[in-house]
Amino acid sequence: MIDIQKLQTTIQNLNREGRFASEKTFLHHRKITVYDHSVHVAEVSLKIADFLPVTVDEDSLIRGALLHDYFLYHRNESVKTYVLHGYRHPMMAAENAKKDYGINDIEENIIRRHMFPLTPIPPKYREAWIVCIADKYCAVLEYLPARLMKNHLPGHS
Repeated sequence: MIDIQKLQTTIQNLNREGRFASEKTFLHHRKITVYDHSVHVAEVSLKIADFLPVTVDEDSLIRGALLHDYFLYHRNESVKTYVLHGYRHPMMAAENAKKDYGINDIEENIIRRHMFPLTPIPPKYREAWIVCIADKYCAVLEYLPARLMKNHLPGHS
């Protein structure tokens, strides 16, 4: 069973303890903020985990999903940053998350490996695979025209 309260509590803790709320100021996919994208990925990750016949570390899954894009910069500031963003942002996000939150091994693997196969090393943990898949699913939805996103993204019903 999906624990939405645990997700909400984790979001509140990340907002209070670090710079997670600053993701609201960075656009990510079209007009979706990094913050909204991260929350969406966490929600979808929980749904995938609930569907699969496997046990996961739910706390690490939630934190890793919420922090997977914790790179904390405007990615469209320069052509060089934009072009290399897909390759570099997982490492930057992991370093920021370590600095602000002291993440565990599963959370770090989720963050560093969520761009597989663009980044060549695959995820190590099932939680990281789940977030990797959820991130791609959410990114596709976020790039679709608004009329097609209806009922698939939070706030687009």
